[in-house]
Amino acid sequence: MSAGSERRGLSPDEHHRERAQRKKELIDRRIARATIDRGVVVVNTGNGKGKSSSGFGMLARSLGHGFRCGVVQFIKGSFTTGEEAFFRRFDDLVAYRVMGEGYTWETQDRPRDVTAAAAAWDVAARMLADPAYDFVLLDELNIALTKDYIALEDVLAALAARPPKQHVVITGRGAPDALVDAADTVTEMRVVKHAFKAGIKAQHGIEL
Repeated sequence: MSAGSERRGLSPDEHHRERAQRKKELIDRRIARATIDRGVVVVNTGNGKGKSSSGFGMLARSLGHGFRCGVVQFIKGSFTTGEEAFFRRFDDLVAYRVMGEGYTWETQDRPRDVTAAAAAWDVAARMLADPAYDFVLLDELNIALTKDYIALEDVLAALAARPPKQHVVITGRGAPDALVDAADTVTEMRVVKHAFKAGIKAQHGIEL
């Protein structure tokens, strides 16, 4: 309890209620000021786990609202994930395209990776231009951008020209500064601890 509350003779319950009321008033004012209604660009980046998982969580939320959704996976194409197995059940609402050739240390073939990324971007660009898509997830696009497989200016132009109500989520470590600047919401995942470093292999339901 604060010294001010003690001087006013407030009980712990009264002090808690007072603080909660002040916080509610502050949040209510912020909500009242948020009057713009449009699609947003969300970027999940950083070295920590959870970038794609967060994107797929937003995909699930969008499906809950009956949105028409598109998914393009730029890198993770050489193995099946739980996300793919689950979301392909909703083929009436989700266009799910796995376009990558796998991690670059696995392919070891830059021309092949560039070709795969270009094909993935072609699909993604069509989704971004299509008002039928309410939500588009571009999984691991940042990797393709940092490795110069795709021109950043093309991505920025497509995001700027997309339908006004369309939401876009972009994942992957190393998001370029210009993309961060263009995004509405940016989260950087930070590694604190990871099971893999202790020799625990990737687990179904957690990484796969």
